[in-house]
Amino acid sequence: MTLMESLAEAKESLASVKAAVENGEMGADELSAAIECVKDAQAKVDAADEAAELLKSLGSEKSEPAEKEGAIMAKNLGEYAAEYAKEKCASIHEKFDISTPMFKSAAPMTIPSSISGALTEYNKDIVLQPRRPLMVADLFGAETISGNALTYYVESSTVEGGVNTVAEGAEKPLTSFGEPTAKTVALQKIGAHYKESAELVEDAPWFASSINNRGIYLHQKYVEDYLIGVLAGTSGIGTSSEATADGIFKAMMTVQQNSPFAADAIIINPSDYQKLRLAKDANNQYYGGGYFYGEYGNAGIVEQPPIWGLRTVVTSAVSAGTCYVGAFKLGASVVHGNGGGMSVNIANTNEDDFIKNMICILIEERLALAVRYPAAFVKITGTFPDPSGTTTA
Repeated sequence: MTLMESLAEAKESLASVKAAVENGEMGADELSAAIECVKDAQAKVDAADEAAELLKSLGSEKSEPAEKEGAIMAKNLGEYAAEYAKEKCASIHEKFDISTPMFKSAAPMTIPSSISGALTEYNKDIVLQPRRPLMVADLFGAETISGNALTYYVESSTVEGGVNTVAEGAEKPLTSFGEPTAKTVALQKIGAHYKESAELVEDAPWFASSINNRGIYLHQKYVEDYLIGVLAGTSGIGTSSEATADGIFKAMMTVQQNSPFAADAIIINPSDYQKLRLAKDANNQYYGGGYFYGEYGNAGIVEQPPIWGLRTVVTSAVSAGTCYVGAFKLGASVVHGNGGGMSVNIANTNEDDFIKNMICILIEERLALAVRYPAAFVKITGTFPDPSGTTTA
C-alpha cells in the first residue's frame, strides 16, 4: 500500500468514526485515535514529498538525459557532460549554459578542410601526447568540509609531571599537558578553461573524449603536482639522504617510530625505481627477480614489484633523486569543499562564443591538503646506486 493510499484509508476511517460518535456508538477516545492516524499518515506523505524535492534540488534529475531511449549511459564525467550538453542544446545555434558536479589554450583546435592540389581525407581522432599515470591523489585520505578553511589542533609535546609509583596513602603526582597548536589550511580554487567547436556537441563520444583525455587529465595532473608540492613544503616531515633500498626501509621504520602509523606507500621516480629494479647481488641475480623468473628461479615474474611490500607509485611527478615514504592514507587527507570533487561547466554564452559557434569548457575544484601528521612522512633525497655490474642495496 502506498503512502497516499494509507492516507486515504485513514481519512475514510476518520469519517466513519466521526459518524459513529455523532450517533452515540463511539466515544471521544476513538475519535481522537482516528484523528491521530490521519495526522501520522499526512506527516509521512509530507516527508516523502520533501525528500523528493530535496533530491531534485541536488541534481538527481540530471540523470534524465542518459535514461532516455537511444541515449548513451554515461560511464565517466566527460560522457555525462557531453550527453547533457547535447540534451540541453538540440541545435548548436541555441544558447545554453550548463554545469555539472593552470592550463589555458590560446585558441581552439581547427582541422583544415582541404589542401591545395591534393584530395585528402581527415581523421578527427587526435593522436594524444604521452599521458602520465595519475595515482598520487588516491594515496591520501579524503574528506569534505562546508567552509572555506579547515582548522585542526596538534597535540603539544610538552608534558609536566608524570606517572609514578605511589606509596599507600601518599599523594598522586600531577600531570599537565601543554596547549595544542591550531593549524589552518585554506581551500584553494584550482581550474582552467578551454574552447572547442560547437559542432562537437553533435559528436558526443568525441566531445567526451576531449573532456576526459585533455581537459580533466591536465587538471588532475596539476592537482597531483600541487599535492606533492604541499607535502614537500610541510614543516616537520622527516628527511633522509640515504638513497638506497636500505635507506627506504629505514624511512619506513622512522615513520613507525615517530608517528602513530606504519608506512603504507612509496612515491618514486621511474629512473630511481629502475636502478633498484636492475640491482644485482654478488651472484649476478636480480634482487627483484629476473626477466624470465623470480628471485633464483622462484615464483613468477612481477613487472613492477613493490618495494619492501609497500604500494609503490612509480611516477615522474617526483623528480629523480627524490622519493617519499609515508603513511599517506592516515597521515594526511585531501580536503574538498562542500559538494566535493571536480566540476565541469559548459556554456556558449561566454564572450562571443555564441556568434562564433564555440563552446567553453571550464574545469575546476576547491581543495587543500591537510597534513595532520608530518612525522608520518619521510622525504629521501640523493643519488641511487648505479645498477651496472654487481652492487648492493
